[in-house]
Amino acid sequence: MNPREQKEFRELILNEIVSQKQHIESLLKSVKPIAPDNSIGRITRMEAIGSKGVSEASLSSAQNKLTRLETALNKIGNTDFGVCIRCSSQISKGRLLLMPESITCVACA
Repeated sequence: MNPREQKEFRELILNEIVSQKQHIESLLKSVKPIAPDNSIGRITRMEAIGSKGVSEASLSSAQNKLTRLETALNKIGNTDFGVCIRCSSQISKGRLLLMPESITCVACA
């Protein structure tokens, strides 16, 4: 990968990291505990608890993606960035543009 492509991927990953951090902040607001003294009906409370569970799963997924993005950002200067960890072939540029945190090629994924 040439220096221009490395710079392009670095900017892409930095933008994605900012986006993930904003997404995590909004999810943190939606996973706050639901107070039992809240004056909502039983069904509405059950829906709120279910919605909170979905938000918690989304939060966990977003935090994992942020960790993978930060790892990818640290690897950009290394020779193993963009190389599949299973078969050692180059990961396609298209895949890296869509998922810069990818560590496997399409065939190995």
